[in-house]
Amino acid sequence: MKKVYNAQQIMEIIPNRYPICYIDYVDELTENGIVATKNVTINEDFFQGHFPGNPTMPGVLILETLAQAGSIRILTKEEFAGKTAYIGGIDKAKFRRKVEPGDVLKLHFDITKFKGNIGTATAYATVETEKVCECIFTFIVGVQK
Repeated sequence: MKKVYNAQQIMEIIPNRYPICYIDYVDELTENGIVATKNVTINEDFFQGHFPGNPTMPGVLILETLAQAGSIRILTKEEFAGKTAYIGGIDKAKFRRKVEPGDVLKLHFDITKFKGNIGTATAYATVETEKVCECIFTFIVGVQK
């Protein structure tokens, strides 16, 4: 499958940089949705302390990775190019299993409502076909400073 955006192109869209730019590539882009990929490796800085001998990706970083995928979808809309998307709220977050080094996270983000510069989206992450996390985001698009 041809990648829609690679890591370098992603950094031209969203302001996140190492060590907190988590999207490796975008698989699919639709009018209001995105599927993106994060390859989870043992070299991630958070594995040094979370947890020694039992490396587990923190749930909050899975949510951040989903939000970054959503930011790509939002900021590739013509009216929001060059701006920044912020998390306004996270509802109904559920974690179904831990994410470990070697896992490939598929990130799904679908905008359900948009009014002005505020919207909501359903999002979930999978490893293989198993859902590992899901939530509802409220997001706000603002001007980058």
